Amino acid sequence: MLVESYDFGRIVVGGREYRSDVVVGDEIIVENWWRKEGHRICVEDLEWLDKIDAEVIIFGTGAYGRVKVDEEVMKLLEKRGIKVLIEQSSKAVEKFNELKKRGKRVVLAIHLTC
Repeated sequence: MLVESYDFGRIVVGGREYRSDVVVGDEIIVENWWRKEGHRICVEDLEWLDKIDAEVIIFGTGAYGRVKVDEEVMKLLEKRGIKVLIEQSSKAVEKFNELKKRGKRVVLAIHLTC
């Protein structure tokens, strides 16, 4: 399933529109993905991690890149053998679609606004 479109505050995946942060992968869609701290991703925010089988996780950090990913998140994912990409949300969507088309097992965890 590819991302069909992304605009500030809005993403369309599989024909469905989402207006709050979302996690998208082959095995999972987490709607209304809220984090312990809004503009920070910490290990506790990855409650969906055991439900996926990903080679790559892409964090979309918002239109202006305000979201930060904790070092502990990076270490955990590296330990599990998962590559991490951190991009502003529009670039994250492009990279997600590109990797999906190449047959990669990829998950997008995206902040839709700032």
